[in-house]
Amino acid sequence: MKDKKNKAGADDKPQPRIIALNKRARHEYFIEATHEAGLALLGWEVKSLRAGRAQITEAYVILKNREAFLIGAHFTALKQASTHVNPEPTRTRKLLLHERELSQLIGKVERAGYTLVPLDLHWTRGRAKVQIGLAKGKKQHDKRDDIKQKDWERDKARILRSRG
Repeated sequence: MKDKKNKAGADDKPQPRIIALNKRARHEYFIEATHEAGLALLGWEVKSLRAGRAQITEAYVILKNREAFLIGAHFTALKQASTHVNPEPTRTRKLLLHERELSQLIGKVERAGYTLVPLDLHWTRGRAKVQIGLAKGKKQHDKRDDIKQKDWERDKARILRSRG
């Protein structure tokens, strides 16, 4: 009997479902490494994430007292889900990382001059996760080079489509 496999031949690892994406992060920073962290959330926050009402464009990550915190993420409360609580949309949320990951990140941020930026919010096996990137800031000329490269890729694809 043949084993049934996916059409792409990939493993059966579940793909994360994206809730919110920080497109500006890859434009503003060089992303050196990424880490996946859990979020300590309240019930109304989980419900608003399930409805897709989150924004992480203005968010950033800080490290304090050997813990990581997500600051500036905006979770809009649902009217029917937050009747008995007073929701605070931009409260500071704790990130759940292993001690080893935290110590690596603390070393890089404090000594090497990196910063931590959230790249996306997603669901992994029913749990809300945030992917954070260890990043260095881009200069203005680096951003212009990226824009030129994207324009060239778009034009190249257009030319190749018109030929064939």
